[in-house]
Amino acid sequence: MAIIAICALFLTYHTFGNLEFALSLRLKKLLGFIIVGIACSFATISFQTLTQNRLLTPTILGMDSLYVMLQTLSIFILGTHNLASLSSLGNFFLSIALMMSVSTVLSFSLLKKFKHNLFLFLMIGMILGTFFGNISSFLQVLLDPNEYDHLQAKLFASFSNVKADHLLIAAIMVGLICLFLWWLAPQLDILLLGNDHAINLGIELKNLQLMSLLAISALVGISTALVGPTSFLGFIVATISYQVAKTYRHRTLFLTGSFIAILLLVFGEFLVEHIFSFNTTLNIIIEFTGGCYFIGQLLYKRNGHTR
Repeated sequence: MAIIAICALFLTYHTFGNLEFALSLRLKKLLGFIIVGIACSFATISFQTLTQNRLLTPTILGMDSLYVMLQTLSIFILGTHNLASLSSLGNFFLSIALMMSVSTVLSFSLLKKFKHNLFLFLMIGMILGTFFGNISSFLQVLLDPNEYDHLQAKLFASFSNVKADHLLIAAIMVGLICLFLWWLAPQLDILLLGNDHAINLGIELKNLQLMSLLAISALVGISTALVGPTSFLGFIVATISYQVAKTYRHRTLFLTGSFIAILLLVFGEFLVEHIFSFNTTLNIIIEFTGGCYFIGQLLYKRNGHTR
């Protein structure tokens, strides 16, 4: 009920008699919030189960930096003219395919090699993120100023510039992938017991890890290609979901996380538009709040709390 109320308020507040025009703009944003919220929830909760750590998210392992590097490389190699010759959907699919392929290979390799040492797993992921960022910075210096401006427009999370023709494709893809993770949920429940126990109970661990990472990479790729990087959204949503749901069942966690993500995104955009009068952006609010929340969770765990 809270989600329905905040969505209705977001769509109808201060329309000044131009309800149809306001709905045409705000409904597109709302659909983007729903798609991104569901994708972040399913991807982060699944990833934390695979890594057996509730402080890790796909973006912490450098997937946002990977997106920046891939976008920079595409403009550096192809140029804006060749990219412009691609259809909007073609560019969208290209971004998703690159994110899926590279991030799946990297994540699976790291998880396989460092699954018994999560500290090294995290450190290597952060080093790779820094490496991708340095490559991006170097290539951006070499870009033409016009190409650099075009690149910057794609690197900041923006729900205002979501293209309507991307929403339908993204919704279908996210829906199918989430159904796949919903089907894998009972196996992910067992995986929470630990890798050894899961294997003893008949789980094909490598297959589960590979399929899950492919789905997670696809969700992160779709979300990032749709609105840009949103680093801490998944962490906030997953952590609150564990505290609210208080269950190990992934299907319940997926639903709880999706509702929380949509609620936070819609409420955050409402604050940006009507309280802060567009003096800030939703991405800045998410990053600031998520960063503070992440530090708070680190200190909470450091003091000996396990939940």
